[in-house]
Amino acid sequence: MTEFQIANIERLPEAAARFIDNLRPGRVYAFCGPMGAGKTTFIAEVCRQLGTADDTNSPTFSIVNEYDTERAGKVFHLDCYRFESEEDAVEVGVEDYLYSGAVCFVEWPERIAGLLPDDTAVVRIGVADDGSRLIQIDED
Repeated sequence: MTEFQIANIERLPEAAARFIDNLRPGRVYAFCGPMGAGKTTFIAEVCRQLGTADDTNSPTFSIVNEYDTERAGKVFHLDCYRFESEEDAVEVGVEDYLYSGAVCFVEWPERIAGLLPDDTAVVRIGVADDGSRLIQIDED
């Protein structure tokens, strides 16, 4: 397990760079954490550092954002918050993204847990009492 802390928003680029150092092509990363923990903000910074020219924002309403990046090729960012069941996700084709061979960042993965590949890396973002963020990455 990899673990690091983000003391404040100014340290976000450093944390994203550290995350990218361990990024594996084609892997799905499941981002877990409470609402407001910074999942979307962290993913946006990672995508920016991967070299996307696209605006990065939450795919809450579109479900999936697709980014072309210089360093990782195509990257998919999924927000599964609005799914009420895995069947909802299947109907919109989420599996096509998860098994595309592209890097996928998934927010609210617990809503589609049964659809995630076996080698999905779990990224937990927690909020400490001082407002810092603790990121834990379980890649086993």
